[in-house]
Amino acid sequence: MKERLKQIYNHSTFATKIRYSYLILLIPMALLLGFCVYNLLAVNRRYEDMINSTVIASEFSLDFKKDFDYETYLLIVGNKSAEESKLEDMLSEANRIVTSLEAYTDSKENSQRLNSVKKYLTNLGNYQERIKENLRKGNKYEENIEIWENDIQIVTSLLRESVSQYIHYEIRDIQRSHVEYQQFFMEMLQFAIIAFAVIFLLVLALSYYIPFSITQPIRKLSEVTDQVAKGNLSVRSEVRSGAEVSILSDSLNTMIDKINQLLDQVTKEQIRLRKAEFALLQAQINPHFLYNTLDAIIWLAEAGEKKQVVHMVGSLSEFFRASLNQGKDIISIKEELLHVRSYLEIQQVRYQDILQYEIRVPEEFYQYRIPKITIQPIVENALYHGIKNKRGPGRIWIYAEQEEGCFVLKVEDNGIGIRKERLIQVQDGIRYQAPTEKDIYGLYNVNERIRLNFGEDYGIFIKSTYEKGTVVSIMLPCEE
Repeated sequence: MKERLKQIYNHSTFATKIRYSYLILLIPMALLLGFCVYNLLAVNRRYEDMINSTVIASEFSLDFKKDFDYETYLLIVGNKSAEESKLEDMLSEANRIVTSLEAYTDSKENSQRLNSVKKYLTNLGNYQERIKENLRKGNKYEENIEIWENDIQIVTSLLRESVSQYIHYEIRDIQRSHVEYQQFFMEMLQFAIIAFAVIFLLVLALSYYIPFSITQPIRKLSEVTDQVAKGNLSVRSEVRSGAEVSILSDSLNTMIDKINQLLDQVTKEQIRLRKAEFALLQAQINPHFLYNTLDAIIWLAEAGEKKQVVHMVGSLSEFFRASLNQGKDIISIKEELLHVRSYLEIQQVRYQDILQYEIRVPEEFYQYRIPKITIQPIVENALYHGIKNKRGPGRIWIYAEQEEGCFVLKVEDNGIGIRKERLIQVQDGIRYQAPTEKDIYGLYNVNERIRLNFGEDYGIFIKSTYEKGTVVSIMLPCEE
């Protein structure tokens, strides 16, 4: 519910927000006024009930004993007959008054006194019936007088005493209530002062919040336009407070998206140009490798090594078939491994005394994508700058590992390795700037093509320990 109200407010126009502020200020004032009026009426009603209860009880206490005793005496001496006597009516009226008093009192003790009064009235009714019975029998004057003196007058005295006690405690409760009401009025006054202070603080808060809720969206919109003016097109306006500003926010986002689309078009053209430059570089590299390989084939032919010549020509044919690959820039891991295997077979013929290799990439990675001629330049670096400089037999391992969100091809050698200072130069040259050194440029080429095709999060990463070896990790997305 709270979130719903917040959404309604945020999507309202500025004029509606101002109307809401007036309403928010009026509601607590109306609630405070209603609370005070309700409590004053409740206190006044309670006070009136207590006074009415005391007045009724006072009339009952003053008149009932005298009237009931006298009416009973008239019945006994024969001045009134049973039919003319008002004793029945007096008892009925007394019971009605006691019942009404029970509705007024909240005191447990006074309720008990009223119960006693009811019992006394019941006894008086019984005595009345005995007197009437004696009158019907006749010659019972002495007995009736005895009932009147010893029973009725005593019970009416007890009844008057109970009612007098009831009045006394009701008056005491009135006095106590008067003190409580004075205290209540003081508390109400304190509450009204506190409530007024709270409302005053609320007014101050709203006087800040409501203008802020109007100016804040405009300020945020201004910050976004300032960022766009500085060339930051990744920002977006998230302003949704205020119907008018929301429209401006959406329009600004649309404009930024269109600018990004135009920039993307320009960037794609630049990428195509750079890919063409890389393709030219590859064309320059391949003839150099071809010359060396053909020299090796001529040397083997002159030496009479026919089987090796056939094997080497087959590997060379397979190597160039994989290099051309119908002009595709992105190929499968399987095709790339076939290409690098052909290269290693050719190089193993040339460097059979110092070169051993092992390729152990699981078939589950074969359908993943990789830029063409990615592994071969890294293997070439491992051979020429690692194993050959070791001055002894060396080995190259090619394997793959699955990681979260990507997989990694690794080319590891046990060659001479790279010194720490040189490793930092190589890493910086590959990652941050186009190097002028030929031995780094091939790695830079590979890294740039991976980043251009798959994003800045991917590329090659080098770890090396001098005199122990080097590991080049090729990080690629898991895309078939």
